[in-house]
Amino acid sequence: MTPTTHEKVQQVLDRAVAEDGVPGIVAEVHDSRGPWFATAGVADLTTGRTRRAGEHLHIGSSGKAFTAAVILTLAAEGTLGLDDPVDTWLPGVMAAGGYDGGTITVRHLLNHTSGLFLTGLAPELQHSLATDPSRVWTTSELLDLAVSQPPTGEPGEGFLYANGGYYLAGAIIEKATGNSYAAEVERTVLRPLDLADTYVRPATDTGYPNPHPRAYIADVLDNGADPASLTPEDYARMVQDSARPPVDGTGLNTSWGWAAGGIVSTTGDLGRFLRAIATGALLPEAQHRAMWTTVSPDDAVWLPHARYGLGVIEFDPAATDGLTLRGVSGTLPGSFTFALSTADGRRSVVVHSNIEPRSLDLPARIVEAVYGVVLD
Repeated sequence: MTPTTHEKVQQVLDRAVAEDGVPGIVAEVHDSRGPWFATAGVADLTTGRTRRAGEHLHIGSSGKAFTAAVILTLAAEGTLGLDDPVDTWLPGVMAAGGYDGGTITVRHLLNHTSGLFLTGLAPELQHSLATDPSRVWTTSELLDLAVSQPPTGEPGEGFLYANGGYYLAGAIIEKATGNSYAAEVERTVLRPLDLADTYVRPATDTGYPNPHPRAYIADVLDNGADPASLTPEDYARMVQDSARPPVDGTGLNTSWGWAAGGIVSTTGDLGRFLRAIATGALLPEAQHRAMWTTVSPDDAVWLPHARYGLGVIEFDPAATDGLTLRGVSGTLPGSFTFALSTADGRRSVVVHSNIEPRSLDLPARIVEAVYGVVLD
């Protein structure tokens, strides 16, 4: 007999644990049969506690879609415009790094075409994560980090994934509304969709509500490396993809994520959010269209055949037999989320593993299992 979709998904999860070294992984599928939840592996390598539905998860860069949804709601309300120059709201902030905040727009920030460098690889950030993982990053420090290296190109010229653009977007939200970023996420997204188990993680938090999985980190400093002696320039060459057991990083501070990836959620809440933005249930029509107006990244540095909108991804229908697949994805130390939905919201899947993936094979297997699409 041909395996069902649920059986195929379970096989993907089991393979991730058995062959890919994933400690624990879950998937929540919504389709014509209703919701279905599957697990493989464990939430805690020490106790052997299994993973379960309702766990609180750090969703990493999947949180960018929440930030984009806030901005788009403010645009619909007339508070700001997607084509407002950054200098309209944060005059002079970008100039310190040699950027022209008069030509870089809010839209450029959200679709990663601003010319900002790849913030996640900033030496000072990587050095801080290695030597001072409890550091609490302030908004001012994150804005400085966003422009700490020179431009990679002109605004609108090309795509380069830059967390810094979302730091600036978060600051624009606060400047335009007079409210905190967290308060605006609550007002414009969480309350309208009744996402009771989702929140912006406070900057000082190092824990999660129960239940939650432990977060495991695969990439560790090379044997003999002393974090205290490393300079930012030294850090990158001292990291290796270790064959040793993963490190428990559950207590790491993630304030450096903020508006670029500071959301804690559950598979259920994230699926509800995704279906709302995929179908147009959250945003007015004009803003919905703007969210899903995409640019094409280089496949060599991005998910194959995936285009980027405003905080979201959409697979090229030419690669999916004409099926429109919309989603979000995010990774940070010890956590990976990947969520997809059809444009009508009738078939969705949310996957979470408690370790960062070492390849893009897992998302591709999920796409094939749930949608019958092979991403070549």
